[in-house]
Amino acid sequence: MPVEFILIQFVVLILSLSFHEAAHAWTANRLGDPTARLLGRLTLNPLKHIDWIGTVLFPLAAMLSGIPLIGWAKPVPVDMRNLRDPRRDFAMVAAAGPASNLILAGAGAALYRVLAAANPAADGLVGWAIEGFHAVVLTNALLAVFNMIPVPPLDGGNVLIGLVPDGAARAIGWLRPYGFLILYGLMLSGVLYDVVWPVRDAMLRWLL
Repeated sequence: MPVEFILIQFVVLILSLSFHEAAHAWTANRLGDPTARLLGRLTLNPLKHIDWIGTVLFPLAAMLSGIPLIGWAKPVPVDMRNLRDPRRDFAMVAAAGPASNLILAGAGAALYRVLAAANPAADGLVGWAIEGFHAVVLTNALLAVFNMIPVPPLDGGNVLIGLVPDGAARAIGWLRPYGFLILYGLMLSGVLYDVVWPVRDAMLRWLL
């Protein structure tokens, strides 16, 4: 893959992850927990959200080598004691991240369609912009679907905990320390791709 395309994808990924985490922080603040805002996480500034291993090293290694690595940003802290309805509101905070990626994917798709129609040759700066908006759609569709997998600590797991009865919520919460091991097991076995890719591809067909 040409270096310039890798650079575009990398920048888009960092900005998308920052938007995702800021959405968590904004929603938590609206629902009564100012923890993230007081820590400076209610911002689109990537430096506030970057985890240098998960946001920079792993994604770059994956883009350059093709090795399947999972990237992440610094999680937004949420103090459930400040939420008005802790379980319901925590699920809403969790859902805000993937929802923000869906918003970015939709906006990116609209701009991609407009520019591609206006300049079919995709030359010069317009060509770079078209490539960038295409990357916005691809990246955010994948982030939205991946993060809604119902395995904690992913957002989908946290949403599920807020929806199921107390006993089931405790059982799902017990899996939290092993979440990434479960995800890597699903990834290495191919199950993760069998679940995520068809949903992402269906979303891309609708958007693009």
